[in-house]
Amino acid sequence: MLLAALSAASMSSSPPGLAQAQAQPQTPPQPTARLLIVGGAEDRQQDRVILRKFIEYAGGPMARIRLITAASSVPEAVGHSYRQAFGDLGAQNFEVLPLQERENAFEPQVLEQLQLADGVFMSGGDQSRLMATLWETPALHALHQAFHFRNCCVGGTSAGAAVMSRHMIAQGPALLRPSKDAVATDIGLGLLPSAIVDQHFSERRRLARLLSVLAQRPDLLGVGIDEDTALVVERGQAIEVIGQGTVTLLDPSRAVSNFDDLQANEQIELLGVMMHTLPAGHRYTPQVRPPRHWPPGLHAALQRLVRPGPVRA
Repeated sequence: MLLAALSAASMSSSPPGLAQAQAQPQTPPQPTARLLIVGGAEDRQQDRVILRKFIEYAGGPMARIRLITAASSVPEAVGHSYRQAFGDLGAQNFEVLPLQERENAFEPQVLEQLQLADGVFMSGGDQSRLMATLWETPALHALHQAFHFRNCCVGGTSAGAAVMSRHMIAQGPALLRPSKDAVATDIGLGLLPSAIVDQHFSERRRLARLLSVLAQRPDLLGVGIDEDTALVVERGQAIEVIGQGTVTLLDPSRAVSNFDDLQANEQIELLGVMMHTLPAGHRYTPQVRPPRHWPPGLHAALQRLVRPGPVRA
């Protein structure tokens, strides 16, 4: 009885609020909203560095990961491939969204899955097909809400990478040299508002293609991503490059061109474009004081790249 009384007295003499604070469960840290933009042909069978990182950024093995295969002409095969890859990496809550036709983008079960997802990954294929399915639909709005308000990790490869920007490359050949009107563009998802993305960049020799677009839209940054390589954009904070290759960052904001004076398919004179090559394994944090070795313009370009865009909802 005496020991019990002493114990009770000891508890009652604890500092006010301490017992309550100890009893309250700790709130888990809020995840960081990230875009994981893959240049295509990511490894799904060996080390799978990019997909492994996607699971980590989505919240770990129990994260609710949803796959969109609307860009693909063979969605069943693509879904099976990713199901196996994510399963081998330990993902416990992976599902392929039933989102193949535009009418699916209005269905309540699809919207609920998007709104609750911790990670949404978009496969390759045809970016115009993907945007025809999603544009101005409740599913697109749900994806924006998940990213902006719930910090969902949104990833995409090849066509799924092209749609990340507001102004996207729809189609166009790998040009030998920059030419006017040789590349068709369209509207993308707008999750990366200050840039335009090109994929399979080094492997398919797409530098001239991206420069052709930037001559027409010098207000945008050009982002060229190699295969099995991903640009990770941490909203408002930093970027990093993962995988095997390089991200090429083109800044035409101070460039001068003769684009307006040319006829279709004529070669473009483009003077003063800043180009940066960012290899895998490097992280860049533009929200802090830049290192001395950074050239002029890089810091401002990276700040634009991580700046969040408007919510389409």
